[in-house]
Amino acid sequence: MADFVMDFGWRVWHPSPSSPAFAAPAGAVDAHCHVFGPGDVFPYAPSRKYTPCDGTKDQLWALRKHLGFSRSVIVQATCHGADNRALIDAIAHSGGTARGVATVTRDITDEQLHALHAAGVRGVRFNFVKRLVDSLPHDELKEIAARIAPLGWHIVIYFVADELEELSDFFLSLPAPLVVDHMGTPDVSRPVDGADFNRFVDFMAARDDIWCKVTCPERLSKQTPPFYGDVIPFGRRIVETYPDRVLWGTDWPHPNLKTHTPDEGQLVDFIPQIAPTAALQQKLLVDNPMRLYWPEEV
Repeated sequence: MADFVMDFGWRVWHPSPSSPAFAAPAGAVDAHCHVFGPGDVFPYAPSRKYTPCDGTKDQLWALRKHLGFSRSVIVQATCHGADNRALIDAIAHSGGTARGVATVTRDITDEQLHALHAAGVRGVRFNFVKRLVDSLPHDELKEIAARIAPLGWHIVIYFVADELEELSDFFLSLPAPLVVDHMGTPDVSRPVDGADFNRFVDFMAARDDIWCKVTCPERLSKQTPPFYGDVIPFGRRIVETYPDRVLWGTDWPHPNLKTHTPDEGQLVDFIPQIAPTAALQQKLLVDNPMRLYWPEEV
């Protein structure tokens, strides 16, 4: 399959990613990936802001094996809305090697929440990126947060860095652990020790249950791929400052990314550049995601 732009403007996922030079430690977890469709089985949401190409569970398992990873955390993406059936189907066919982060609305019943938990869901995602979703009232999100907290779930938050100052008080008021997507989407053309990224580092210090995914250099970099060197200082600062609260993932199949087709082998080779020691790599790829998603096995 050649690298091409589909008619809706999103590139298909890489047909033949390279074999990474970096060997992940045993039990490594891809803690941020997605499944899409297949659309004829699990239709995409009518309200979606983009239409993806299918990225099925079997294709995800094949990529995981190729990269040398053992487990996956599948995050519900906006193109499926709050219809979590593709996510639940993937977890059900994972042999216990996948957990999920769902999207829910305030009308979900307690019975449905408990069913999601039994199926392997361990968190919900709140998306604040306006190009992807219509904003929801904060009171609705607080209501959802209060209902999922007793299950031991966390809240994944995805936002644009420039809006952190406005949103931080709201985030800190939520009664559940927080997991920040993609390092808070910093502008990597600005200094890693500048006011903007310092604000994010300080935000993580505000509570000891705020986690960070050091993911998506392919989205953040200003350089021509596969050179993500401008992202390295940001990822390394977070990993070294909060080594017990960081996660890593591929973001496969890279939804709504129109600039290029990432090679997942090269993304894996980004890991030792932000986590340069074996001890940091073990925390990032094994210990931390196991503690958050499979605590019963730790």
